[in-house]
Amino acid sequence: MLTPLKSTATPGKAPGGSNFCIIASQYNAEYVDAMLHGAEEELRRAGASTVRVVRVPGAYEIPIVAQRLARTTAPSALICLGVILRGETVHAAHIGEAVSRALMEIQLAHEVPVIHEVLLLENREQARARCLDPKHNRGVEAAQTALAMAGLMNELLPGY
Repeated sequence: MLTPLKSTATPGKAPGGSNFCIIASQYNAEYVDAMLHGAEEELRRAGASTVRVVRVPGAYEIPIVAQRLARTTAPSALICLGVILRGETVHAAHIGEAVSRALMEIQLAHEVPVIHEVLLLENREQARARCLDPKHNRGVEAAQTALAMAGLMNELLPGY
């Protein structure tokens, strides 16, 4: 019988030598910048060794940069931040689906946690609630998830 793995990682604390990359869209900057700031602060507060930020034009460009970073920098985790607002056409849905699928494939192919906070939202009110409200900033939540996954991956794959 298998025993469930219980993580010994310290919640909210970066594993030693941790290296995080944040890929953030420039599009809808008001919202993405707030998530980026929250994520950076959370990682620094947790003692992350390195936090690299890469800005891309829009959400659709996030996966290609995530792929390159996963392949070349051996990050502890990648955090992907973006905001896609639905419009009158299905374009936003297509972008959201493509980005989601690509990010999932990248994390599986490279065994690097890819934290997906490329939000597909109905309107600016939802964006304000998820990005600008300090109590519910999805960037902070993304960093917390990245820290947890980096610790877990470190335990599962020593020396990773």
